[in-house]
Amino acid sequence: MARWRFVLVLLGVALAAPAQAVQPSEMLDDPALEERARDISTGLRCLVCQNQSIDDSNAPLARDLRILVRERLKAGDSNDEVLDYLVDRYGDFVLLRPRFAAYTLVLWLTPAVLLVIGGVVAMRRFRRKPAAAQALSREEEEKLSRILGD
Repeated sequence: MARWRFVLVLLGVALAAPAQAVQPSEMLDDPALEERARDISTGLRCLVCQNQSIDDSNAPLARDLRILVRERLKAGDSNDEVLDYLVDRYGDFVLLRPRFAAYTLVLWLTPAVLLVIGGVVAMRRFRRKPAAAQALSREEEEKLSRILGD
């Protein structure tokens, strides 16, 4: 029974691991270049899947982009030159993490601004002092005395 449980756990771990779509035929012979290509491709969006990197996607366009990245690296381009080439060709949407620029300022600063506004609202709300307790009228005091049995 323990053996089957162990096999099921191993199977679950194997199936839960992210699927890498990079085919052996796409890989470069130079390990340093291949590592650079993998670093670049994990930061590039699959234009078909849109929520996956090209490194994880099985889409034909993602394969073409992986090959293009490797070709540019073999041609001697730096990582930034490869990214600039792809952004020029496909636009900023190809980047999974958009660059910090004037036109992306709202995208990057909105969460921080909302957090500050929320903090200010919360502080103002909790700083308010409760209204001062009003003294009981004579009638209310008598009624309370009767209820409490004094």
